[in-house]
Amino acid sequence: MKFFIDTANIDQIREAQELGVLDGVTTNPSLMAKEGITGRNNILKHYVDICNIVEGDVSAEVIGTTFDQMVREGEELADLHEQIVVKVPMIRDGVKALRYFSEKGIRTNCTLVFSAGQALVAAKAGASYVSPFIGRLDDISTDGLNLIAEIREIYDNYEFETEILAASIRHTMHIIACAKLGADVMTGPLSSIEGLLKHPLTDIGLEKFLEDYRKGNS
Repeated sequence: MKFFIDTANIDQIREAQELGVLDGVTTNPSLMAKEGITGRNNILKHYVDICNIVEGDVSAEVIGTTFDQMVREGEELADLHEQIVVKVPMIRDGVKALRYFSEKGIRTNCTLVFSAGQALVAAKAGASYVSPFIGRLDDISTDGLNLIAEIREIYDNYEFETEILAASIRHTMHIIACAKLGADVMTGPLSSIEGLLKHPLTDIGLEKFLEDYRKGNS
């Protein structure tokens, strides 16, 4: 399973990279705005800055909602850096753009996916990644993890190469559940990844080792 961090915060990206388990980054307009990054030129520069920190894929989202707008923005984003993956919304013109980018050899991430049908269409259109938002489904009392299972079954049935990128991860157990269901990638906050490191018995065991060491060397 690949670990992506879902943020535009440079310090958190560096921290995740230094941890040694980071495979990529996902961002969106909301995350950019949260970091005070506005204006097209500043946003484009920030994407390049992120690519210069991480070694893996960096999803950069188009803002346009028409085919022509998405193609124009997507080509501009793809030209920024070889690690850029163009993030395209699951709408009618977005599907057309996915096919266009696929034929041009530009990698894509189909975002805002909330059903198995949408994921099937995205894969048919040639998306490199599909991003089901499991946390947002949970928020409306729908089983987001069941969606991951449905997409995995469909993709396995037809040997689609599109990778399942579990998005809107809210906590550590989301990661474990998605890993058990066969998601190819997870993207979430740094805290959810760091949560995987923690267990009270690890802390107790380490303290006991150190205590015994100090007794033997006092």
